[in-house]
Amino acid sequence: MTRRINILLCDTFPGRLPDFIPNYESLFMDLFAAVGEQVSYKIFQTWQGELPSEINADELYLVPGSLDSAYDNKPWIVALLKWIERAFCRGAKLMGVCFGHQVIARALGGEVRQYEGGFGAGVRVSHVVDESMEPYFPGQKMHLLYSHHDQVTVLPQDAILCATSDFCKNESYRIGHQVVTFQGHPEFTIAYSRHLLTNCSDDIEEAVRLAALRTLDNMTPQGTAAARYALDLLFDK
Repeated sequence: MTRRINILLCDTFPGRLPDFIPNYESLFMDLFAAVGEQVSYKIFQTWQGELPSEINADELYLVPGSLDSAYDNKPWIVALLKWIERAFCRGAKLMGVCFGHQVIARALGGEVRQYEGGFGAGVRVSHVVDESMEPYFPGQKMHLLYSHHDQVTVLPQDAILCATSDFCKNESYRIGHQVVTFQGHPEFTIAYSRHLLTNCSDDIEEAVRLAALRTLDNMTPQGTAAARYALDLLFDK
């Protein structure tokens, strides 16, 4: 069975993609291919105001990362917030990653703020606290790659916390079998994270950057497990 995934691009990250990554959406295509799913895609340039005009409850709408903040009120973000609220009310399947995790929370009544504890980068371990996620992460530990300063501080109504950590209380949440989000980046690879930390990290404290680089050598991210969980949760009720 072929899944349909609509990627609502919230950034193209100019100047931040290495030569071995043709575009940001290709990271998600590689991720879902690694999971073993047959997927067809439609890409929307949401950061330029493009949003799906039709909402199909049988398809997945993926809101990925952005250098903008989910609490900003740029016109395209305000339009996205309204679209998410409308899509949710119509039963759309929603998946959020980093900025997407945050903007979906805001759209559905949660809160997002910049974290006073600093920047999160590299591989981080989260504790899985929702039984629906436990079979996918042995030992109830989820390892994902991160690159963020903002965090969801209040979950939307009816959201169930899936994973948490000392650095980020709300690492992952779901709403029934309709919404699932991750603060981390399942689509990131070690090579891409290393590129970001080596070439695009002027705004990160040196100690944080070096510690993050060490995690790339010592820990294995579980992006495919996160993607598998998301697809099973949203499609196989």
